Amino acid sequence: MGQAALWGAFAGSSILIGALLGMMQKIPRRMVGWIMSFGTGVLIGAASFDLLQESLEGGGMNATAAGFLAGALLFTVSESMIAGKGGHQRKRSKENPENHSGISIFIGTVIDAVPESVIIGVSILQQGSVSILMVAAVFISNFPEGLSSTTGLMKDGYSRRKILFMWMTVVFLATVSSLLGYTMLQDASPVFTAAIGAFAAGGIIAMVASTMMPEAFEEGGPIVGMITSLGVLCSMLLSQL
Repeated sequence: MGQAALWGAFAGSSILIGALLGMMQKIPRRMVGWIMSFGTGVLIGAASFDLLQESLEGGGMNATAAGFLAGALLFTVSESMIAGKGGHQRKRSKENPENHSGISIFIGTVIDAVPESVIIGVSILQQGSVSILMVAAVFISNFPEGLSSTTGLMKDGYSRRKILFMWMTVVFLATVSSLLGYTMLQDASPVFTAAIGAFAAGGIIAMVASTMMPEAFEEGGPIVGMITSLGVLCSMLLSQL
């Protein structure tokens, strides 16, 4: 139980690390795009090589397909609901006071972070130990989100105290989500656990396609395609550990 909370906190902490770095030092936007593109690749790989593979082996095609589509649909609907209120700007570092909404950005970040953290706890149940690939994927992807969002919010006049409180709350929720993923699903059937894993995979793929990939390309340029590919390759190598 403690292991699940610890790994959830570790994976979520990078969003706070990114925020602190964004407050202390100006990071070139191109570099942020490169980091985000690598994180995109690692997340795609984690969803493919880890989550979906485990789901197929544990629950079969029907549970995996149903969970995957449900996760993608829920994220898409949630994203649509907050997009008009500025939530789609949560990974962007540009000044945009008319569209940036602290509450919507916070809600959007939670929508990203909670499913990822739940599956960290689930991975301990499925494999007997934490998925290093999933922890690495979440950690790497959270860092540019904290960095980019903090830069944008500061340009829009949000105080450092308010921004830090937002990200500390996200880290707390990530910790609790990982813990709940472990404790609440201990007695779940393999098919249900597999569907939860596939659900998280669907949400992750929908998230990177709608939020991370557009921002990475806008900030980093065409080279992000190669960097994303390296992220996928890195995921494949980590999945073999």
